[in-house]
Amino acid sequence: MSFPTQARAVIVGGGIIGCSTAYHLAKLGWEVVLLERHRLTSGSTWHAAGLVGQLRTSANITQLLGESVKVYRSLEAETGLATGWKMNGGLRLACNEERWIEVKRQATTARSFGLEMHLLTPAEARKLWPLMDVHDVIGAAYLPTDGQANPSDITQSLARGARMAGAKIFENVEVTGFEIEKGRVVAVLTDKGRIACEVAVNCAGQWARELGQLAGVNVPLVSVEHQYMVTERIEGVSSDLPTLRDPDRLTYYKEEVGGLVMGGYEPNPIPWARKGFPKNFEFQLLDSNFDHFTPIMELAMGRVPALQTAGVKQLINGPESFTPDGNFILGEAPELRGFFVGAGFNAFGIASGGGAGKVLAEWIAGGEPPYDLWPVDIRRFGRNHQDVEWVRERTLQAYARHYTIAYPSEEFTTGRPLRRSPLYATLKAQGAVFGEKLGWERPNWFAAAGEVAEDQYTYKRPSWFTAVAREHKAIREAVGLIDQTSFAKFMLVGRDAEAALSWICANDVAKKPGSLTYTQMLNKRGGIEADLTVARLSETEFYIVTGTGFATHDADWIRRNIPEGKDAHLVDVTSANAVFSLMGPKARMVLEKLTSDDVSNAGFPFGQCRKLSVAGAPVLALRVTYVGELGWELHVPVEFGAALYEALMAVGQEFGIANVGYRAIETLRLEKGYRAWGGDIGPDYTPLEAGLGWAVKFRKTMPFLGREALEAQKRNGVKKLLATFTVDDPSVILLGRETIYRNGERVGWLASGGFGHTLGLPIGLGYVRNPAGVDEDFVLSGTYELEVAGERVHANVHLAPLHDAKMERIKA
Repeated sequence: MSFPTQARAVIVGGGIIGCSTAYHLAKLGWEVVLLERHRLTSGSTWHAAGLVGQLRTSANITQLLGESVKVYRSLEAETGLATGWKMNGGLRLACNEERWIEVKRQATTARSFGLEMHLLTPAEARKLWPLMDVHDVIGAAYLPTDGQANPSDITQSLARGARMAGAKIFENVEVTGFEIEKGRVVAVLTDKGRIACEVAVNCAGQWARELGQLAGVNVPLVSVEHQYMVTERIEGVSSDLPTLRDPDRLTYYKEEVGGLVMGGYEPNPIPWARKGFPKNFEFQLLDSNFDHFTPIMELAMGRVPALQTAGVKQLINGPESFTPDGNFILGEAPELRGFFVGAGFNAFGIASGGGAGKVLAEWIAGGEPPYDLWPVDIRRFGRNHQDVEWVRERTLQAYARHYTIAYPSEEFTTGRPLRRSPLYATLKAQGAVFGEKLGWERPNWFAAAGEVAEDQYTYKRPSWFTAVAREHKAIREAVGLIDQTSFAKFMLVGRDAEAALSWICANDVAKKPGSLTYTQMLNKRGGIEADLTVARLSETEFYIVTGTGFATHDADWIRRNIPEGKDAHLVDVTSANAVFSLMGPKARMVLEKLTSDDVSNAGFPFGQCRKLSVAGAPVLALRVTYVGELGWELHVPVEFGAALYEALMAVGQEFGIANVGYRAIETLRLEKGYRAWGGDIGPDYTPLEAGLGWAVKFRKTMPFLGREALEAQKRNGVKKLLATFTVDDPSVILLGRETIYRNGERVGWLASGGFGHTLGLPIGLGYVRNPAGVDEDFVLSGTYELEVAGERVHANVHLAPLHDAKMERIKA
């Protein structure tokens, strides 16, 4: 086969992800070339353990993993090559009360997502896995559709399937660079020649970061040593033995040729290739590190006594790629059009491979992901992820946390503090307990005198509950000040800025300077790609404010959708301005003390922006709220930030002003039913489904991205509708993903959950689904229950904001 000079898509990397992407993309009719520097599977695929689990905290990532199972079940019959796939089920143990709550909540999540999962007693678990000692086990969960595969075999089978569909695969080809024109990849350069292409796909595994650098693309992953042991045959190990995860002992197990594979995630992982990769590293392992593995081995022998006498074939030490948040990386790079990434699989590449390759192929072919993949989207990363040493430090903590209890609201501690507002030291001295997002330190809550200023995590009432209630009350009844400097902020400038934003935004931004518009940005299916605020400063300038974590994503979405030929340019000004949100019924009283400008309701109405002089500082004030009270976002040049804060706090004392953190924002917005992108709304949800149709410019005839899909949905009706749920029992803890039952039938799950301190009730937001259609009458006519950690509780449903009476105060 002669070496090609062109292809529609060139995939780099012959591991399971590369071969799966080639398989699925070729089946979609694309001309595909796959290049492997050495031989197929020679990187980390060949030494993977091969467990295939499906349940994740995201419904869509669970769906993706389910797609892997679908592919693996039929692949051998299709290609004639064995895959080693068997659906022998998977067990997960719980050995303490908090872990048991976590497992019960995982079972509820599985039910929410339509995945079969059973809760078992220790005795029932032991019947499925007779070799284990269950003296310390409280309970277990069993997923019958989990399984295992042979990594090399399944990859070779995918490669054959790709060839059968027309893909061409070339081994022993090294990629040396990429040719780029006008911000788009146009060719892949190799030691065998140039291949012109529309799309390049980086599936290079732990080499993906280095390969990305050749194209100016950042892929935040690093290599970590990962060990597992392979035993000789063990009496009682049957071929249908389920896979087993024992997270409290940091270990996992699967059957292999009558013996066991046993590995784990140690709390002190060892990074690999810190100074670069050795040349020609193919089908190679690292030296076995028995000293490092001994603690894992001791934990395992306590669970499986037979390991004490079992013969050991090999202790495999193979480096794998891991990411800073433990999720893999998919999607088109924001830095370069036509350059896609599928990498960073955190030692569950076999579980993800079939599904990840499928959705990546569909993303490439369709121009957008087939469904919301935000948890794994490459655009979730930011400026802090550019530094490999920062990435490595955070990634090692993510690895060490792989089997620890995933507590609600748990924060990473490494690589901090990094990005700080001008108030960081001041707020810390006042008892601030910080969280981190995209490298930014953000105050989560404030400890009063005598309170311990640190998070103490639990599945029960958290340590910050009382403090958040105090801050919540300050906003509702007096006034609070929130440091939201971390907001992502952009300027869209140019003579066509209005025309460009009018196309991208669902709401009407073509208003006079001084106007403020809350709007969504939609995809062609009408799904919500961004949820943000647009302030018009002049005929040619718009100031755009969005969430901290969406900086890369939203900037990329705006830039890629500015119509060709329009004079409109997006500039990131995040670091230029600090942001203080002054919120509460007494917010105006505080502001009036510090400015001679008119901030009355008549002089500064809701939904407007003004430039003010406040305590000597030049402030862009936005009259907006995300907490359901009168208030302003005060955007001020960073060098004025400290002085403005001091002045606000000083004059605010007589009005009961308080520092407020992000966890109170969450409780406040739930009471008002304000949506959060990435949870309640996202690319799979339209404004009509989310109850945001009022924010769509249907009355204007101007076209906008997603309009046709919304108009069709308006005619035909929706099949899901966002509702608010409350539980009368204040002791019930809602976290999100609790199953919604209507008249005894499962109809969805909570997208978010928390506690409303004004109402004194648990609150959740979730979509009520019905294939035959949903309207307000359907939602309100049902009797509802929520499944919380395996137990059903009665719930009340609402479509209006719970605290609606306060709307008059917000606008007054």
